[in-house]
Amino acid sequence: MSGSYVLLQFGSDLFSHRFEDLESRPAFTVYVDQQANLIVHIAREAAWSQQHPEIMGPRNSYLYFGPSKAPGYLVYGNGPEVAMVNHLRHKKDASTSRYFTAQNGKELKWKVSPQKMECLDGRSTVATWELSQPEDVFSARLTIKHSGLTMVTEILTTLYLNRMALDLDW
Repeated sequence: MSGSYVLLQFGSDLFSHRFEDLESRPAFTVYVDQQANLIVHIAREAAWSQQHPEIMGPRNSYLYFGPSKAPGYLVYGNGPEVAMVNHLRHKKDASTSRYFTAQNGKELKWKVSPQKMECLDGRSTVATWELSQPEDVFSARLTIKHSGLTMVTEILTTLYLNRMALDLDW
């Protein structure tokens, strides 16, 4: 099966927002678990994932920030700790693209800008995030290609991480 899946982002607060599909089913929730050294929990929602049996990978990811929201590490499910900076790699100093290695070993790239971000696997776009228009009831739209479902939690996690890096000027 091929095609795309659209998730609408509700809320513009990086520390508290949600994604829903076009049928209003919750897909992902982003929220803060603790306030001391910030921990952000990204949780894939069953109401959405049950509609897509080809989804693979962990249901949750956790981002553990250092003091003053400095880059810390992230964990997929119960997996090992991975430094956030490993998911925000630059290949060229002047480039806005950031690279990460997925759990399956593939290297993916985010083309990063404040209004639009694209996640690419080689030359193929697997996800696109775009800010909404003022008349929209949602804050942003995330379109995930069918091929991205096998690593959808990693896509959402690295999207969040790249948005955070822009916001905090990492």
